[in-house]
Amino acid sequence: MEMLGLYPVFYVPNIGTAWLMGLTGVMHVLFSHTSVGASILFAFLAYKAYHEDRPELYYYMKKYGIFLLVFSYVMGSITGPGIWYTATVASPRGISSLIHNFVWVWATEWVFFIYEVVGVFALVYFMDKIDRKTHLKLTYTFAIASVGTLALIVGIISFMMWPGNDAYYNTGSVSDAFFGINTFPHMFLRIGFMVMMSGIIGMVISSAMKKENPALGVEMTQKMGIISMIGGFITMLFFMWYILALPENAHALMGKLLPGIIMNRIILTVLFSVYFAIAIFRPKWINKSLASVMVLVILIFGLWPGEKLRESLRKPYIAGHYMYSNQIIGRDVPGKGIKNEVPLLAAKGYLKLDPWVPTRLRTITPENKLEVGRMLAIRACSNCHSLEKDGLYRPIVVSIRIANLKDAESIKGYMKNVIGTGSIPYMPKIALPDNEYDAIATYLDVQANK
Repeated sequence: MEMLGLYPVFYVPNIGTAWLMGLTGVMHVLFSHTSVGASILFAFLAYKAYHEDRPELYYYMKKYGIFLLVFSYVMGSITGPGIWYTATVASPRGISSLIHNFVWVWATEWVFFIYEVVGVFALVYFMDKIDRKTHLKLTYTFAIASVGTLALIVGIISFMMWPGNDAYYNTGSVSDAFFGINTFPHMFLRIGFMVMMSGIIGMVISSAMKKENPALGVEMTQKMGIISMIGGFITMLFFMWYILALPENAHALMGKLLPGIIMNRIILTVLFSVYFAIAIFRPKWINKSLASVMVLVILIFGLWPGEKLRESLRKPYIAGHYMYSNQIIGRDVPGKGIKNEVPLLAAKGYLKLDPWVPTRLRTITPENKLEVGRMLAIRACSNCHSLEKDGLYRPIVVSIRIANLKDAESIKGYMKNVIGTGSIPYMPKIALPDNEYDAIATYLDVQANK
């Protein structure tokens, strides 16, 4: 019996699995980006401490390093595997495609990461126990390992947006997958943000030490303000390049999202420019409470919308511009021996091709039609939408109302003639047999009219 290589679908009611993955991912990005930014900052501070004979800078580095051990390396080590878990549950086929394309890249990244973890412990605990020149070399290697980890991961997640060239589909090679059009703008965008984050977190450290060492606290607050300003400028500069290096489906969605993106970025730019200016020119005004609040502001209004935007812009794909977000392969990849599954699904449907469909639901009857419809909606739609009327994550009922679909027949017609033909560039082409469209439409109509 012919089957697609699908996995069971795990659906969180009212939220959607992708939402959980997004929350875990954003927390991990905060911790990991602070780590990489801090490694660059430590290299800069260690250079100044060594060449200018300023031992007080080691004191600041040690304070920052101890905070980093907990904030980035403990919390990051918890949320990192959390991403693997939630991503594997939400998108098992997507994770599988990344592993098949980048298994040795990921292995190399783990080597860098292990050195990074060992390096940060050595950097902090051997600070007063080894000579300064050796410590400076250790700091440099720590920074290289951290940036190396970033570069390898960015190549992988940039592939999730798109390879950026057609050569990959014919060769299937790692280099054609890794070095895409948006890999380098993406990497420098993140480096800029990481540098900015290191300064924002650094102000928490410097403001907390003003009582015990006021002069150093004020000086480091000023320095962190300058570093944050530089990082913010790099971020905005490469964000513009990054936008230009996106695929056509992303630009189609950008047309809808751009006004909100621009307004969000203008507000954040003004707010943090004022904050950084205060740190530079009035450092005594920056206290621990204000610095901590600004970390939360950049997390909630900067990092979360930014990561959400990146995830949205690669729709309808989950990986490589060939696998749809609903785990169906949408184009041939000769270099990997991968075949387009859309025509087969259109001819036979999920009920015949999905190995995880219970036997009692493989044939639609009046008694099981709603249950089959829900099962098919979860399979086809839930990676991007919540299905309930009051769902939090892109509720599909809201989309039905926006499209002015008033009953099951109009929903079915829309699915068949719009989504089924791939007319919306940021939605998967979901081509199904008529009876499966009918079951999904019936279920969604019931959800919309509860």
